[in-house]
Amino acid sequence: MIRKRVLVSGRVQGVFFRDTCRRVATEHGVAGWVRNLPDGRVEAVFEGADEPVAALLTWAGEGPAEAAVSGVEALDEPVEGLRGFNIR
Repeated sequence: MIRKRVLVSGRVQGVFFRDTCRRVATEHGVAGWVRNLPDGRVEAVFEGADEPVAALLTWAGEGPAEAAVSGVEALDEPVEGLRGFNIR
């Protein structure tokens, strides 16, 4: 199990980024959450096995079709044992 805190910049708010992220995370069995930040970025936490979390990181670099991602920063964090995936 690993945990990544992810900050995504670009045109990522108002393009269904959070809802699509929740759906993709659920499909991959990744726990965590996603939220909009006041500065226009999206912040997310992904917890799960290495490969599914890597798949979410790859997805975050592209986002949904309407998004224009300009950067992704991923930070390692201690696993907390989250369950499910929520939009905050």
